[in-house]
Amino acid sequence: MNNQKYIALIDCDSFFVSCERKLNPELKGLPVSVVSGERGCIISRSREAKMLGVPMGIPLFQAVEKYPECIYISANHYNYTKISKQVMAILKEVSPNVEVYSIDEAFVDFTGLTRLYKKNYFQLAKDLQQRIADEVDIPVTIGISRTKTLAKLASDKAKNTSTRVALVGKCGINHLLEYTEIQEVWGIGRKLGVKLRGLGIRTALDYVNRDEKWIKQKFGKNGLGVQTELGGIMVSPVSNIVELPKSISDTKSFLEFSSDLQFLKNELSIHIHSCCTRLRKIDCKCSTIGVLLKTKDFRTLYSKVQLKTPTNFEFEISRSAFPVLEEMFQNNELYRSVGIVLEDFKENTEEQLLLFNNNEKKEQNEKLGKSLDILEKKFGRNIVRTGFVNKEVPFKQGFLTSPQDVE
Repeated sequence: MNNQKYIALIDCDSFFVSCERKLNPELKGLPVSVVSGERGCIISRSREAKMLGVPMGIPLFQAVEKYPECIYISANHYNYTKISKQVMAILKEVSPNVEVYSIDEAFVDFTGLTRLYKKNYFQLAKDLQQRIADEVDIPVTIGISRTKTLAKLASDKAKNTSTRVALVGKCGINHLLEYTEIQEVWGIGRKLGVKLRGLGIRTALDYVNRDEKWIKQKFGKNGLGVQTELGGIMVSPVSNIVELPKSISDTKSFLEFSSDLQFLKNELSIHIHSCCTRLRKIDCKCSTIGVLLKTKDFRTLYSKVQLKTPTNFEFEISRSAFPVLEEMFQNNELYRSVGIVLEDFKENTEEQLLLFNNNEKKEQNEKLGKSLDILEKKFGRNIVRTGFVNKEVPFKQGFLTSPQDVE
């Protein structure tokens, strides 16, 4: 049965830019790039920006100088997450088996859906693509094939077609692999690709044609799995079981460098609140926190601390995080960003109440945290500001830089 599976990879095109265009339709057709922060780098580009030559990862100040005709927008990941959920909800209505791979990608098991919807796989993908465009206003590319790895290659191929949809069946696999450079294969990448090319493997077809024992000896079980999937036999099925993330983090560069400890605490409190909100959404608590501090000259300071009891409440995390920040802080140093990392998650159902803990206070904190989430869901993000420190810092919105703004 594995040989008869058909898997689709749905990939949102230039997702962050597409989200900004959904929120501001006047941006459609213009060269747009999304930036990681006010002092950050380019993390998403429209097709028009790519045609201008704007490279991925270039710092904002360089991009503005070299490509002043492009529009630069500060990333708003809160909005992107909301729009991503709308796309994924449609996918889950179409198929019961959807694996959300990232904020802008998902694998969908198409097997059997042709009978249900009375359409072939290509038309099924086209209709799904159109529905997402109509209901969410987000363009997507869809690749369909026998395995996840082949579906990813089909998706890459689809980006160069007018329909943005590509179906690679059994007869088309070898042709696809023959014209796929080995470093383009999902799970290989540039570094391993260089090594493989040194061993005479230049294309994905070369890799498939190598002896299985040799592949396993050189690259282990994972390498063998990639070879098997490229050959059209599924190793990694689509799974809708959501695994807990290894960590949750949040950080952002400041508008201006700062050596004000109170300002750093306020910024850190914003990131703690963001992470706690995400942690409560997956019904978990963390046992370890890490404080991240980056200096003006890009030196990164990082320190971890183990919590006495797992928590997902802002005040409890800040109580441990602030002393760590104070220990790392130097008065004569300028800082460009601060952040928080939460690790070692435990589901709430796994937690045991301790005999000598203040369980009543703990329940109050949990109710307060949930109340914050309900208020933000109803009235918008940051409708309630947690008062960790006395000094009030105004809320900073994102920015939009146009050619006129630059002048």
